[in-house]
Amino acid sequence: MMTIEPTLWYHKEHEWVKVTGTKALLGISDFAQDALGDIVYLELPKVGVNVKAGTEITEIESTKTTSPMYAPISGKIVSVNETLKERPELINKDPYGEGWIAVIEMADPKEVEKLMTASAYETFLQKEEH
Repeated sequence: MMTIEPTLWYHKEHEWVKVTGTKALLGISDFAQDALGDIVYLELPKVGVNVKAGTEITEIESTKTTSPMYAPISGKIVSVNETLKERPELINKDPYGEGWIAVIEMADPKEVEKLMTASAYETFLQKEEH
């Protein structure tokens, strides 16, 4: 059973965002990590880089494929999860917790309203499956 955290915002490319003030913690959804399979490598996004919503910020490699990760929101990358360098499998084990990938200082916090709520994301996934 896929987990969808009710307090997060979701992007159509299966990234999630947790907003705290003007910062957005982000990672990939349970659906995305499950689709990728065992994650073996992640190039961490570069701290200090300004990103635009919808642009690729890194690639995630699994035993099956290499998949781009997109910025769900615009702003500056202010922090990355260094633990993932040694333990990329945390994304599989805990995609909404220890498997977080980066923190973005949002350029416009209202931009988050363009993302999907948990219930909208659930509906989106059901449509994708059919």
